[in-house]
Amino acid sequence: MFFQDIINYIKLPFRKEKELYYSLRRIIGFYPGNIQYYKQALMHKSIGRKEKGKPVNNERLEFLGDAVLDAVVGHIVYSHFPGKREGFLTNTRSKLVSRETLGRLAKEMGVLDLILSNGRNSSHNSYMGGNAFEALVGAIYLDRGYDACMCFMEKKILKEVINIDKVAYKEVNFKSKLIEWGQKNRVNLEFALLAQEKDENGSPKFKYEVVLEGVKGEKGEGYSKKEAQQLASKLTLQRLRKEPQFIDAIFAAKTDRTKMEEEPVSVAPSTEEPAFDIPSAPVETEEITVPEETPGDSPSNGEEDDYSLDDITANPKEQSREDIIAAAEAAAFAEEE
Repeated sequence: MFFQDIINYIKLPFRKEKELYYSLRRIIGFYPGNIQYYKQALMHKSIGRKEKGKPVNNERLEFLGDAVLDAVVGHIVYSHFPGKREGFLTNTRSKLVSRETLGRLAKEMGVLDLILSNGRNSSHNSYMGGNAFEALVGAIYLDRGYDACMCFMEKKILKEVINIDKVAYKEVNFKSKLIEWGQKNRVNLEFALLAQEKDENGSPKFKYEVVLEGVKGEKGEGYSKKEAQQLASKLTLQRLRKEPQFIDAIFAAKTDRTKMEEEPVSVAPSTEEPAFDIPSAPVETEEITVPEETPGDSPSNGEEDDYSLDDITANPKEQSREDIIAAAEAAAFAEEE
């Protein structure tokens, strides 16, 4: 490969071409063989260039690179984490090839600076860098093959830019985020245990359901209470973002509850002592209590968050973010694995 790199370098005819070769050599670790693949990978569709009536841009290479990335990163994750379950491997691969991760890689490695576009979309198109990164992988695959893609991801990405272990074990605490949303909106939230059983190997399994103001949310299964509740929380957050009628049902139930709480009780309670009946076993639930609000609450720090639900709140008085996060984290990690 080194000998071929020298030949490719000697062939460089123009200054601009030399600059592109140098840039690509720094990014991918070797000089390109067929520079046309890489030029196309860096050509955004906004350029509108056509050859023989067909558009020339990086969309087809993006499609190819997406498939190659899934295979290469899957291969790397499988080899790096022997013995880990399929769910863990899938989750880790998803985080490594997510649009956010690829976009950051494109920016940090300088791919974003090489993209040819009309300039109008680059400032607000958050997908441009990630799409170009996928297209670049597609170009490497066509130019040098699968092994070169594997080498690029292992030596340039996972050795120099991303720590695969940190990515794998960094989890988004969906339960904490859901609790925080419930507290901001003074919505009663609980996790109902639906089932506790064992799989064919004797390992315990749990199934939980999120309940918001008595309205059933999503269910989650896992090999620990935390895992099951995290999945149920994630699915419920997604539903809150996508289904306005789900939110309407929750706030309607909340309104009914608060009205009932405010209505005066006309009949005085009885003084008769109750019989000692044995109550039936209730469904096990984990109820999240909402703390009282305090004055001087500070607003959210405004960080961009895929699971922020600030845009669908019922405009309550906000509790301080520090109190919300502290209560949420305490509730999220209360149980044992």
